[in-house]
Amino acid sequence: MAKTVYIVGTMDTKGIEFGFIKAQIEASGVSTCVVNTGILGDPELTPDVSADEVAQAGNSSLQALRDDGDRGNSVTVMAQGAATLIAERHAAGEVDGIISLGGSAGTTIGTTAMQALPVGVPKLMVSTLASGDTSPYVQSKDICMMYSVVDIAGINRLSRQILANAAGAIVGMVNANVAEAVDDKPLIAATMFGVTTPCVTKAREILESAGYEVLVFHATGTGGRAMEDLVRGGFLAGVLDVTTTELADELVGGILSAGPDRLEAAGQAGLPQVVAPGALDMVNFGPPDTVPDKFDNRQFYQHNPTVTLMRTTAEETAELGKIMADKLNEATGPTTVLIPTQGVSAIDKTDQPFDSPEARDAWRENLKGNIGGNVTVIEMDAHINDDEFAIKLAETLLEKLK
Repeated sequence: MAKTVYIVGTMDTKGIEFGFIKAQIEASGVSTCVVNTGILGDPELTPDVSADEVAQAGNSSLQALRDDGDRGNSVTVMAQGAATLIAERHAAGEVDGIISLGGSAGTTIGTTAMQALPVGVPKLMVSTLASGDTSPYVQSKDICMMYSVVDIAGINRLSRQILANAAGAIVGMVNANVAEAVDDKPLIAATMFGVTTPCVTKAREILESAGYEVLVFHATGTGGRAMEDLVRGGFLAGVLDVTTTELADELVGGILSAGPDRLEAAGQAGLPQVVAPGALDMVNFGPPDTVPDKFDNRQFYQHNPTVTLMRTTAEETAELGKIMADKLNEATGPTTVLIPTQGVSAIDKTDQPFDSPEARDAWRENLKGNIGGNVTVIEMDAHINDDEFAIKLAETLLEKLK
């Protein structure tokens, strides 16, 4: 059965370019479905899904957007409409891949639609913005960003080759054969930082020897979001959330926040989860000159030339204890918190720069004071990177998985 690539974009202003991509894809034996997200005029390329259908999926109409004349609002509506429509079509089994091209508005619309698709579905965005910071567009999904080199304004000697390459790439992705593994193991997600690596490595070895495959996510904001996206997508059997440091960045204002919903997905999905306060002793910033002036009097540790760590205070860790308790109280699956009383990172222990029994105690007492009866709390007189703590983490999760 022929695969279908959805081509999403503004057919009123870039119909010629999209028409070229459409012809290239179809010449390779792959079907296409053209979705028009342009509202300015008549489409240069006849779409299979009209701009009005997209606008209605975004809770508006084409005429309303034209009458309003607000470009920013139009982009928002068409982006949301495209995402809703693509998600519905994928649920119906109609979307094998998606490709788009554009400048800032086109990239926003195209990648918003791509973000509505699960990990694994081919996604390719040809963009004038792809040589810069692509994190707002990629988020935590497997979106391929391809730099257009020249502006997307007609077909010329250079753009013809670039767009042909893009068409070939999406065709290759949708036609790629992934061998079915006969020994696929249940998946466990674990969160890790450099300062919690010994703990996660030891726990991973135990889980893998018990017949599970462990996916390790670097707790850099994007990592936490990616992990929780996989939870919501139904990929995981359980979560070993050792490194919850992203919560500290969200609370204090660091650069590695995973957003306000971190630590909620596993509970909402009813998955077994074992949680620890890994690296809650730190908030992350870039080089020293990027740290906001309001933190001038705080304690810092230079992890490397591009990473500056700031010690969380007892007041901040106390608030983190309450935040974590409130989130975990909503869990519908078996949930356990393991507390290492001797430190939560490689630099939070005796004779290390972030050692602070006061901050650790503030977190522990506020967590315990707010936790509900649905959550098991286990305290250990150990450091987070001690083998005994890692073993207890793994054994506790294995028990819940039964």
